Amino acid sequence: MAYILETHDLTKRYGQKEAAKNVNLHVEEGKIYGLIGRNGAGKTTIMRMISGLSTPTGGSYSLFGKSGMGMKRMLKYVGVLIEHPGLYPRLSAYDNLKIKCVALGIRKKGYVEELLQLVGLENVDKKKGAGSFSLGMRQRLGIALALVGDPKLIILDEPINGLDPQGIVEVRETLARLRDERGISIMISSHILDELAKVADSYGIIHEGTLLDEFSAEELHKRSGRYMLIRTDNTAETLRVLEMIGVRNAQAQHDGSIRVDQYLDQTAAISRAIVQSGIGLNEIFLNSLSLEDYYLGMTGGEHNG
Repeated sequence: MAYILETHDLTKRYGQKEAAKNVNLHVEEGKIYGLIGRNGAGKTTIMRMISGLSTPTGGSYSLFGKSGMGMKRMLKYVGVLIEHPGLYPRLSAYDNLKIKCVALGIRKKGYVEELLQLVGLENVDKKKGAGSFSLGMRQRLGIALALVGDPKLIILDEPINGLDPQGIVEVRETLARLRDERGISIMISSHILDELAKVADSYGIIHEGTLLDEFSAEELHKRSGRYMLIRTDNTAETLRVLEMIGVRNAQAQHDGSIRVDQYLDQTAAISRAIVQSGIGLNEIFLNSLSLEDYYLGMTGGEHNG
């Protein structure tokens, strides 16, 4: 498996506080990686380190398979949008991009127009200042700025934060287009988890500076997709009955309930077998967990942004 970015026990301390603790992330090439965590969990700290804006206290990271000085030369292939995009409010989207192109020595004809089209801003009036843009338009312009220089990896910190539903859809579609049409790898942090679940290919959960879990979208579906939940007055005996009727991999939960990930179309037959065995059946139902539900289960608390 090709990783465009890996971190190795990446650590950042501020005085006695560890903002990131021995973090090991793996971002696949050509995929969207969602970094999940509360405000203050360490997401921005990690992103600043891997984009070269902050120096790690401990550990290391590699880009495109290179570390050390070779990795530092690779930073030119990394585009960054952390916090709010730095825009010239009186200048148009075109001129904002043009200034960065000139700074990087890019003079390719039609380059700015191509970037504007890529993020869906090709029809914006060239005389209209970016300060009058909607928040969604400013975020898309920020993504375009991060794309100047044709990076292979872009790092976006909360790009949909504060957007209205339309703006969220526009940014989400832009990110999917960058991945699918350009093969650009993307690391994105967000606390709008249901939206992140619509676009990310893999995830990392950060909590109090520690990486709690890392998993693909496919693994998430297996872990937190639809399942059957059974509650009876005798958990151990119910597990025995389920085994007898061929229901495999039933798992007792900490609250005494039983989770079954298969045979979801056989609730009637399972209910009948439990009752006929003399076990008191309190409830049996199908449930489905979202990415946010899974995140809350991992962090053990309410999601507060």
